[in-house]
Amino acid sequence: MKRRSLLKFGSMSGALAIAGQLPISKAHAADTGPIKVGVLHSLSGTMAISETSLKDTALMTIAQINASGGVLGRQLEPVVV
Repeated sequence: MKRRSLLKFGSMSGALAIAGQLPISKAHAADTGPIKVGVLHSLSGTMAISETSLKDTALMTIAQINASGGVLGRQLEPVVV
């Protein structure tokens, strides 16, 4: 085995070992409140005319998701800005 192949294999196996130890997708017990979702559309000015329907669609979609149980048992809270 060449030195370069050995270094590549060692680096990859080390990275995989570290990645297996990180709690990337584990939810914390303290995360029980609502999940805040930003709705960033214009509420005034010339762009508000065309973006009002986008804002309303986003709010309706969030309402449907909350009605069906939310995401991972948590409700979504829209933050309209």
